[in-house]
Amino acid sequence: MSTQRYKCMIQYDGTNYVGYQIQKNGISVQEVIQKALKKMFKGQKILIEASGRTDSGVHALGQVIHFECPANIEPIHLQRALNSLLPADISIKHTERVSDEFHSRFHAKGKKYMYRVDLNRFADPFKRLYTLHHPYRIDLVKLQQALDKLVGEHDFTSFCSTKTIKEDKVRTVYQAKYEMDEEKNELVFTFVGNGFLYNMVRIFVGTCLQIADGLKEPEEIDRLFEVKDRNEAGPTASGKGLYLVEVYYDNQFLEKLEKRTSPPWPMKK
Repeated sequence: MSTQRYKCMIQYDGTNYVGYQIQKNGISVQEVIQKALKKMFKGQKILIEASGRTDSGVHALGQVIHFECPANIEPIHLQRALNSLLPADISIKHTERVSDEFHSRFHAKGKKYMYRVDLNRFADPFKRLYTLHHPYRIDLVKLQQALDKLVGEHDFTSFCSTKTIKEDKVRTVYQAKYEMDEEKNELVFTFVGNGFLYNMVRIFVGTCLQIADGLKEPEEIDRLFEVKDRNEAGPTASGKGLYLVEVYYDNQFLEKLEKRTSPPWPMKK
């Protein structure tokens, strides 16, 4: 039986899931989508592959998956049918036919992540699942200095979970910046790189917030590159503030990145 490979860009609110990848300890995004596909194709099991996993509570604005479909269906019809079977916290935003050679994970050239930090004095109950509450005065100059040091090719051993199975911990970070959303009083981090290790962005945030709080100096980043010890870095920030924004499949995104990170002062709207 002939098949057709499809690529989908999906969004999800990760609050109710143990992460993207199927696990034994709870329901995952992958499991929900595969069950919807199985129902659509009358019991036939269809496996999906993603650009990478996201952890419990982490959200996605632009996760990418692919799968083999047992029928050649117009992408828009496949998208509508699949969305009708998915819960409200998962949505297929774009669907297209791709060649049998395309692979959502192996062909990814880079990823963009965002992390939201709520700086308001008192926690907002409507942000509790989507931001990290951090009601402290922060030094934006030191924060920028720390972020600048993360840019480039480095061994990020100190910035990844000890549970990672990756032996090679060298990655390239193309962009590490912040913006101030003054209307919401949020600090919004953006990280773009050719790949990210397990918990890497969350440890970036936890470490940089310590520096912004004055607990450590920006030069701490240099020391962490040298010691290559996860226990020396800052805490792993909560998954609820993290968003996978976009996955890149060609290198054109590098041309669009700013040559430097945001200036060390609040950006006005």
